Amino acid sequence: MFEIITRLILDFQQQPIDSSYPRALKIDVLAKKATVCIGVRRSGKSTYLFQIINKLLASGIPKERILYLNFFDDRLHSLYHNSLEVITDAYYSLYPNNKNEKVYYFFDEIQMLSNWEPFVNRLMQSEHCEVYITGSSARMLSKEIATQMRGRSLSWELFPFSFQEYLQTKEISAPAGSSKYKHAATNAFEEYLQCGGFPEVLSLQARTRAKVHQEYFNAILFRDIVERHNIPHPRLLTDLAYRLIDNTSSLYTINSLYGYLKSLDHKAAKSVVSEYLGWLEDAYCLFTVRLFDASLARAQANPKKIYCIDHSFVRSISSNILINSGHLLENLVFIELRRSNEEIYYYKTKNTREVDFIYRDENKQLQLIQVCEQLRDEATKTRELTALNEAMAEVNLSVGIIITMHDEQEVKVASGTVKIIPAWRWLTDSRT
Repeated sequence: MFEIITRLILDFQQQPIDSSYPRALKIDVLAKKATVCIGVRRSGKSTYLFQIINKLLASGIPKERILYLNFFDDRLHSLYHNSLEVITDAYYSLYPNNKNEKVYYFFDEIQMLSNWEPFVNRLMQSEHCEVYITGSSARMLSKEIATQMRGRSLSWELFPFSFQEYLQTKEISAPAGSSKYKHAATNAFEEYLQCGGFPEVLSLQARTRAKVHQEYFNAILFRDIVERHNIPHPRLLTDLAYRLIDNTSSLYTINSLYGYLKSLDHKAAKSVVSEYLGWLEDAYCLFTVRLFDASLARAQANPKKIYCIDHSFVRSISSNILINSGHLLENLVFIELRRSNEEIYYYKTKNTREVDFIYRDENKQLQLIQVCEQLRDEATKTRELTALNEAMAEVNLSVGIIITMHDEQEVKVASGTVKIIPAWRWLTDSRT
């Protein structure tokens, strides 16, 4: 193992570093705290590490003081059963003069190791270093990790490209209010609706993009969940995942999922269904949204909504029987909200009318958002406005938002003003 790690360290020292497009995520590096970047696989976490490395090199840090290991590398498989101290032993065997220098450790997909937390904790305590970590597990945000690391880590989430980041890859940077910008942004949004935000697929044709998405999906299921949790019923997990993705932006209950799986002759208990769903969420594949209610018990008892990590990913994976473009637009809006806010809910008025999202913005103010593909039909427009108006009155808001594909106007309602905004504009404008 010692020789393998030594070779991997040297290989990295000799290879060029491709850092691609800069990401919008801004992290704060704090002394004596490991910087943890987490998100779904293939969202660009490794590239983000390379961008940090390039900044270090540009600042004058020699490459010999940077150690990078990717634990998805099959050559490191036996490391899972060895002491991780072999990593620092291998590094200092190559660079013994760096023992008094600050060393920068980059550990990619570290959740593949079963006992990484104590190792990183010791590293932060005993070495003059900075440590950067990536992982594909929301568990790395949990209180358990914080406890094991004894407060020596700070976690950040990285999602697939946002629409604003996608515009950057297209080099669209005209003044935001200009007709040229509007034309370029609306065209780019139509493309973004098709390709989604996974960096690797942005320039691929639809058929190839779908195949790549399907490979991602299988890797999430089998490497991030089945292997990690030693799942005895992978077929049940797969059927559950497909069912949930087929119901993106829709309500579900554990009972309904259990009934569906039972109809496929699966024998698992409801607790197993709930556990598998939790692991799909842990892998950043799916997200559950609860009802907005002061009573946690009532919120948990009511149906929940399910969303996926990427709208185009849904298009590639789902059967397309239950999914339409309105569902995909709603999923896109959810992920944009989720980039900066973990506490997102749906709202149901006293008259049982539903509003898609309620959340607190960065100023801790409640915001209501309804998503509707188009409002040309008067009955649809009346329904959406009525639900939003009732919700605004109940939570004491004077402004609500409806996000659409193309419609744009302001409508006065009894509770205040409803702003109807096309998605491309909402995604690019400040939402403070």
